[in-house]
Amino acid sequence: MNAGTDTRVPADLRERLTALGADRTARPVLVALDFDGTLAPLQDDPSASRILPAGVEVLAELSALDGVALALVSGRAMADLHALADVPAGTYLVGSHGAERARVTQFGLDRDVVELTHEQADRLAALGARAAAVARGRDGVWVETKPTAVVVHTRLAEPEVAAPAEAQALALGTELGVGTLHGKDVVELTVLPADKGTALQALRHELGAPVVLYAGDDVTDEHAFAALDPDDVTLKVGPGDTVARFRVADPEAGVAALVVLRDALV
Repeated sequence: MNAGTDTRVPADLRERLTALGADRTARPVLVALDFDGTLAPLQDDPSASRILPAGVEVLAELSALDGVALALVSGRAMADLHALADVPAGTYLVGSHGAERARVTQFGLDRDVVELTHEQADRLAALGARAAAVARGRDGVWVETKPTAVVVHTRLAEPEVAAPAEAQALALGTELGVGTLHGKDVVELTVLPADKGTALQALRHELGAPVVLYAGDDVTDEHAFAALDPDDVTLKVGPGDTVARFRVADPEAGVAALVVLRDALV
């Protein structure tokens, strides 16, 4: 796949990516990407999400270049993200909005262990029971349990069902005093507060990355955009208000932008 003059990549973004590739002082570059809605088109069935084939190809090519570190930063639980994301060995996986982290190896995951206190574990159990009550009797509303959080999903629900379910989940978070993240068709309630911006900055400092490219589509990605520096490349995928500097229309265009970066780095 060659970038050529792909019109899906705006001129200002193409110029910035080309300049980044030419800047040898900007190494290593941390290329960090959201998964759903960014690399993988959104699906009604979350288990059906897969990175676009062209995305799998360009990620493998980027990871093979000197001076590039690759990361996926997702709200998904780590096990789920690893199972669905076809990424090369060496890729960092940041799951549960930063509460979980691992690195992909040829033999599986090298994981950072998440440990909850007894109090946090009890609160997580209580969250699960209360969240189940939010979903009960509401078609298309379901609950996912993560190692540090409970998530109320409403993507499959009609709007008149989804809205009160999300409102009740948000009220539950306030009542129990837990971390709350409200994304596209989801409300995540966590006993171990984390956000993508904090996780991304921690990773960049560990790697010593002068420049970060971060792309995401959801409101939770705004934490990452806001945490990064003016010289970083922040890329909103799809519509919606954003503090990101650049925007592309959809995951296909996002992958096309990664091809521009690959060509600039070669």
